[in-house]
Amino acid sequence: MTEAYTPEKRRLEWLYGLLGLYNGLVVLLMAGFMSLTQEKIIKTMSAHAFLTTLPIVPMPAFRGFLASIGAYALMLFLGKLYRHGGLTGGQRHLVFAAEIGVCMLLMRSLNLAYDGVVLLAVADLMHRYQGENQSWLLLGAMVGLYFMANYNLAIFQRHVAPFDVYAAYYRPEVQSVLLAIQNGLISLNIVLFVLYLVLLVQNKHHEKERIASLNKQLEEANVRLRAYAIEAERTAETRERNRLAREIHDTLGHTLTGIVAGLDACLVLVDAAPAAVKKQMEKIRATAQHGIVDVRRSVKKLRPDDLEKMPLQQAVKKVIAEFGASSGVDIHLVELGWPEKLREDEEEVIYRIVQEGITNARRHGKATKVTVTCGLEPGRFYIIIADNGQGCKDLQQGFGLRHMEERLALLHGRLRYWSDKGFTLEATIPMGKNVMDNNGEAEG
Repeated sequence: MTEAYTPEKRRLEWLYGLLGLYNGLVVLLMAGFMSLTQEKIIKTMSAHAFLTTLPIVPMPAFRGFLASIGAYALMLFLGKLYRHGGLTGGQRHLVFAAEIGVCMLLMRSLNLAYDGVVLLAVADLMHRYQGENQSWLLLGAMVGLYFMANYNLAIFQRHVAPFDVYAAYYRPEVQSVLLAIQNGLISLNIVLFVLYLVLLVQNKHHEKERIASLNKQLEEANVRLRAYAIEAERTAETRERNRLAREIHDTLGHTLTGIVAGLDACLVLVDAAPAAVKKQMEKIRATAQHGIVDVRRSVKKLRPDDLEKMPLQQAVKKVIAEFGASSGVDIHLVELGWPEKLREDEEEVIYRIVQEGITNARRHGKATKVTVTCGLEPGRFYIIIADNGQGCKDLQQGFGLRHMEERLALLHGRLRYWSDKGFTLEATIPMGKNVMDNNGEAEG
């Protein structure tokens, strides 16, 4: 995901570029001054007197100049890689460590005449600082870089030719100007660095406010989405009730009306025309059979659409996933076993138990987490639905629990429920050859 490039970030990048350009010019100036001074000392045949003031023999002038410029170029490259390279956490730490190492070599090649480049490494570290998790890393790096700059790398002090010795080659009045220029360059670099930090802190603060605003908008959108989901659920329930009313009216109502009318005719004709009554009874029987067919067709239409399209296990996972997504409830499904073969009515009861259980957990218990456990034991299949909701002290059975008990009773199953740190219900359905079907006949 590409980060938003705001005007504040653009100004920050511009100032960082200015800081890098300024330090590059200072490094070029310092390296050039010492290189030219060294060449001048050699040409004036005063090298012996110069060397007696140094603890070491300095690098050849041109080689020292190239080492300084090359180290600074490498440091800029590592800094750019550290800031924009898209590296992982571990790779970024390695690149930053390499940047510090190159910074030390640069200061060594400049004979510790300029330590402002340390602030560039600090600027890179602050740019990638991402809060509390990196606070210890930031603190350790800042302390290390501070001592590096403040003590001018004491480990190198006996192995470099100090800037003062180069300045001492010139007249006293020129020495004062050179030292003033050196201090001015260092001070101006500090001013630019402080300005960079101010802009960086402002940018971080504004970014935090922007993220907080986006989170608030997201939360409001979630609330609206949940309200819409609840409204959609109510609309679906209303539509389903209307459809049921139509089905009952068109099937049972029509059939029963015809049967009643036929029986009335039979009552009138039973004494006078028994043969006609017999014919009428046959018509009534045909009407009843036709009604049974219509009722079976209607009941079949009540079967959940998911069960028509996919196996029970997938349908249960789907209803859990969809309800969790729409309601925001964290629902965890624990699968300890599923029956290999089930009748359609058994599948429908299991599906409805899970659907009603998670709905009640959210609607009545205000639960945020629900665990649905499905398991298979010898002779029974069980479903346990436990939530972290508010539960209830005085439990009164509503339509949901009553309908679950009625559905389970048709399968000779059982429903238990209790409130303890939330609400838990356990539905058990007998499995095996001894199970009686809904007509009271043993399964084969």
